[in-house]
Amino acid sequence: MKRIRILALLPLFALLGGCNLVVLDPAGTVASRQSDLLIESTGLMLLIIVPVIALTLFFAWHYRASNTKATYAPEWDHSTQLELVIWGAPLLIIICLGAMTWMGTHLLDPFRPIDAAATQRANGDANAPADANAHLEVDVVALDWKWLFIYPQYGVATLNQLAAPANRTIDFHITSSSVMNSFSIPALAGQIYAMPGMETTLYAVMNRTGTYDGFSANYSGAGFSGMHFPFESLASGDFDKWIAKAKADGGALSRSDYLQLEKPSENEPARSYASVETGLFNAILNECVEPGKMCLNEMAAIDERGGLGLAGINNVFPLEYDKEARRGAFGPDASYVASLCDPKHPMGMTAAAAGAAQASPAAPSLANGAPLRGAALPRPPFATFLGPPTPERPTSTSLPAPEPQTPAPPSRPSNT
Repeated sequence: MKRIRILALLPLFALLGGCNLVVLDPAGTVASRQSDLLIESTGLMLLIIVPVIALTLFFAWHYRASNTKATYAPEWDHSTQLELVIWGAPLLIIICLGAMTWMGTHLLDPFRPIDAAATQRANGDANAPADANAHLEVDVVALDWKWLFIYPQYGVATLNQLAAPANRTIDFHITSSSVMNSFSIPALAGQIYAMPGMETTLYAVMNRTGTYDGFSANYSGAGFSGMHFPFESLASGDFDKWIAKAKADGGALSRSDYLQLEKPSENEPARSYASVETGLFNAILNECVEPGKMCLNEMAAIDERGGLGLAGINNVFPLEYDKEARRGAFGPDASYVASLCDPKHPMGMTAAAAGAAQASPAAPSLANGAPLRGAALPRPPFATFLGPPTPERPTSTSLPAPEPQTPAPPSRPSNT
């Protein structure tokens, strides 16, 4: 009967042959180093685990009650040699693991740039292509519930599909539109988190061509299970054809289009965009895609220079970082911190966006054109962080001079 049970389990072990050992056989440089670190760490720990298990089984068998030949020493309590082995061997293993982890953590830092050509030469390929160090930049946005990939060097974008040339460094710039998420391609470089209002960076290189799985590794709501995408590692010429196809088949991705795309949806089909509005990723990162809304980096620059004083209170609308709440939760109009403006030109906005912002009832400070002034503080030097002036965005000197403040008369003391 026992043999029959063992034979019945054999087909289950045969099923293991279909497992995809992507973690132990990755295709990317970073993932390969992570795999080596995992195998080496496991081997070091087995130097302790295997002897301990073996000795445990040996002691249980050798010192069983029926073995009268085993030495019985109830008064024994100490052995210096055994203490050295029991404590010394694990201590050495811990020191080795700590050194490996410390070095691996720094070598595999996602923010650490990668030299693709040097990597190929280290792998034995002396004929590294000339463009191996021509980094490919990819801006990644985790949406509800899909992935947006922007290629700023080519001016195209894709939804739920990603491609890159093999043996070329990829610079990922990753953020999220709402909740925290996790960008994961196990064959390339593991996973890295995506957070709203923050940018994380990942440098990676794919060593061979093929199609690999990408997905979200952090639960983010109802449509989380559909946040999968294929990652195609292509030869250089095939990648150029892929870009050309994206430009030929795709539409345009403007800020208004992005605001529609950002709305929660599940199981979106893969598609491409032939053009992307300039500065879109920066606006997504700084949570100011909507016209007339102040960007987080502008807000931080103002705070660094002393803030807007008491007058700035009038510029703060109810703000909620959940994108669904901040767009209508406080009424029919959007809620945001309005961007600074002069009577004619809101800072950093196009003329069309300025007109739309001034017509918005949710932004009275924009509608009446009154500039915001700090109390007892000089005006922030906006030109230093908003860039050079343009016709749509004049310098801060176009702001009217603050009106002189008349000091209030001293209060009369009370008779009481």
